[in-house]
Amino acid sequence: MIGKTSIRYFNKKAVRSRWDDTLSSWLVCAVDLIGAAVDSANPRVYWYAIKRRNQELFTNCKQLRMTASDGKSYDTDCLTMKGVECLLDVLPGKQRQVLKEWFKGNNDPLDEQSKKKAYELIESGIIHEIEVGTTRGLQQIHAFLFDGLYDFAGKIRDKNISKGGFMFANAQYLPQTLEQIDKMPEGTIQEIVDKYVEMNVAHPFMEGNGRATRIWLDQMLVRSLGQCVDWSKIDKKEYLEAMRLSPNDSSKIMSLVSSALTDDVENRELIIKGIDYSYYYEEIE
Repeated sequence: MIGKTSIRYFNKKAVRSRWDDTLSSWLVCAVDLIGAAVDSANPRVYWYAIKRRNQELFTNCKQLRMTASDGKSYDTDCLTMKGVECLLDVLPGKQRQVLKEWFKGNNDPLDEQSKKKAYELIESGIIHEIEVGTTRGLQQIHAFLFDGLYDFAGKIRDKNISKGGFMFANAQYLPQTLEQIDKMPEGTIQEIVDKYVEMNVAHPFMEGNGRATRIWLDQMLVRSLGQCVDWSKIDKKEYLEAMRLSPNDSSKIMSLVSSALTDDVENRELIIKGIDYSYYYEEIE
């Protein structure tokens, strides 16, 4: 299975990146970067020509599996951040400067870029145009948070995934599972938390489920109860443990959410702080 893939756009062309666990870093597809930056009829030939002439480019390049436009995955030359710096050194002056400026503004870690999108989702008011309590609404949230970052933004997964030994809903039956979740009531705090837990067990996306689903949860709480969660009141370790237990016992997450409810739903600082905490929950320590 292809791992985390981020897609950014330069000169209206897609530039693929892959997360590499061994380096704990994003690596950028060399051919994509050249195709977007250089006026070349064949970026692949251009890349192989300069790679052969530059040992540093060769050294700071690693082959990772990436999905191509034909839907198949191939071993692909990807540059480390040092490799990107080496590439900038050998590009023509004009292309070098344009690419350097673009890369400076697009080299935040993926989570930081997504967090900025989450701020925009709230501050722009677009959140009020999104369906509440449905799979479609959750897809809209996920697509907004991860558009241009994941190639599967907003798309229901068709592969099985697991975390910490727990297998999430089988991809084969996921559409039926999501239909059942859509029908679940959301009139009380208990019903809303139960629906949230079931959506977490379904885990409809390959990545980014928690960040999208916590916003989805707050939407339901605001509509049905006129309240939202002050996430800053929920300790990270307690939250993660409660979610781990929730498929068999939702009482812990119910207790945490209930104790952190506030009717201050128009408080911008509280909502932004909630996004910060939501993303903090996902950080690996």
